[in-house]
Amino acid sequence: MSGNRSESSDKIIVDRTRRRSPAARLVTDLRQRAMNGSGAQIEYQRELMVSFAENHRNAFAILPAFIALVALIAASYVGVVPSVYWFLLTSLVYGLMAALAARFLREPREEIAVAQWRRTFLLVQAMIAFVWMMFALYGCMTCTDNSYAIIQFSSILVFQAITMILSYGMGWSLLVTSAPPTLALTLRFVLSYEPVMMLMAGILVAAQAFFFLLGIRLKRSVLSILLHKAEKESLIAELETARSISEEARRRAEEANLAKSRFLATMSHELRTPLNAILGFSEVMNNEVLGPIGNESYKEYVSDIHNSGQHLLNVINEILDLSRIEAGRYELNEEALRLAHVVDEACHMIQLKARAKNIAVVTQYEEDLPRIWADERAVRQVALNLLSNALKFTPPGGTIWVKVGWTSTGGQYLSVKDTGPGIPEEEIPVVLSTFGQGSIAIKSAEQGTGLGLPIVQALMHMHDGRFELRSKLREGTQVIASFPRSRVLEIMPPVANDAPGKQRPRSIRTMRKHA
Repeated sequence: MSGNRSESSDKIIVDRTRRRSPAARLVTDLRQRAMNGSGAQIEYQRELMVSFAENHRNAFAILPAFIALVALIAASYVGVVPSVYWFLLTSLVYGLMAALAARFLREPREEIAVAQWRRTFLLVQAMIAFVWMMFALYGCMTCTDNSYAIIQFSSILVFQAITMILSYGMGWSLLVTSAPPTLALTLRFVLSYEPVMMLMAGILVAAQAFFFLLGIRLKRSVLSILLHKAEKESLIAELETARSISEEARRRAEEANLAKSRFLATMSHELRTPLNAILGFSEVMNNEVLGPIGNESYKEYVSDIHNSGQHLLNVINEILDLSRIEAGRYELNEEALRLAHVVDEACHMIQLKARAKNIAVVTQYEEDLPRIWADERAVRQVALNLLSNALKFTPPGGTIWVKVGWTSTGGQYLSVKDTGPGIPEEEIPVVLSTFGQGSIAIKSAEQGTGLGLPIVQALMHMHDGRFELRSKLREGTQVIASFPRSRVLEIMPPVANDAPGKQRPRSIRTMRKHA
């Protein structure tokens, strides 16, 4: 049950790392719609309204100066009283907009009623449009030229630009402010039927269209900035989540490693000690050291107990060896040794079992192979694991070929080939994995733990070597463990005499390790 719980919790961590946040999905959907050209885009109404309010609140510090300048110039044409009234009314309307904007910005963003505030701002924009329509429609009755019309034309152009800068966040609604005064003045100019006035009317309409399109483009740019900001915040949130998951996974891995160490320590002491007693007493009973058993069935049972205990002890030793290798606690006691001698000893150790199964073991060692620099215990374990695997899957009457020789790069190799059933190509990665067993191994009567080949791979990796497995179904299996040239010790050439009269041996046999 605990193993299933751990496995399920691991799966939860993997699933959480693959899960995308809603913000990330939103950004992906928006990009997809933009690539498809659908034109659909998210409306950051609250953020755009905040930008609109900030613009009007900050602009109120300089807007009265522009309004006063327009009123002052107009006073010389239409009189002081109308200009003062217009200045006060226009300043009052812009002040109302600034006050509402400040109030809007003071509200918590979570409590903002976007639709209600939008209607309020639209109403004030209509009031601004009304006061500027008054300016556009009020003509100069005493003027004999078009000088006042030019002042109105210039003022409305500046008003269009200011409106675009302040109200671009409201989108189409910016026309509520700037379009009515523009249309009113354009109508006046067109109805005058003067070419110059009609030209200015066309410029006003074109300027209105230009500033409107510029405002839309500016709004899209702001939306793009907001989109990238949301994506950045989403990525930061994802990174924080991933970091938290990584910390949790690391903590759980440390706890699992501690539990594994405790388990292995318990296994090493609590299991191996009684197993040694079981093996010892069963061997005494099987050999009838203290007298005959008197019952053949009991003797067979004792033999089965001994064999099962030996198998269990081998399993425990393999698990401990692999655990030490994975933990980096397996230390190599390296020395100069002959690979062929170690392999030959391993072959002698399995000869008895090979004869019992009527399997021939054919050895072929190249002559005059120099020594290699390796751990003799590890090399012997590699050879025994490979030979035991071949012996396990070779049918009675089969043959196992064992070769030791030179590699093409100057190293040395050990090859074990059998005439067993072989391994399907798609199962080779499974066989080489920890606790992995192929379909033939599962059906075999002599099942193992699936740790022999992983231990061989790990030991060869510690020796900077290579391990290869070649197999074809119904043709047998060949495994090759090769040591690199850097571990081959060669005999140095003869050393010349340093001075006349001093005789040295013609050759000095020394061992050296290639760098």
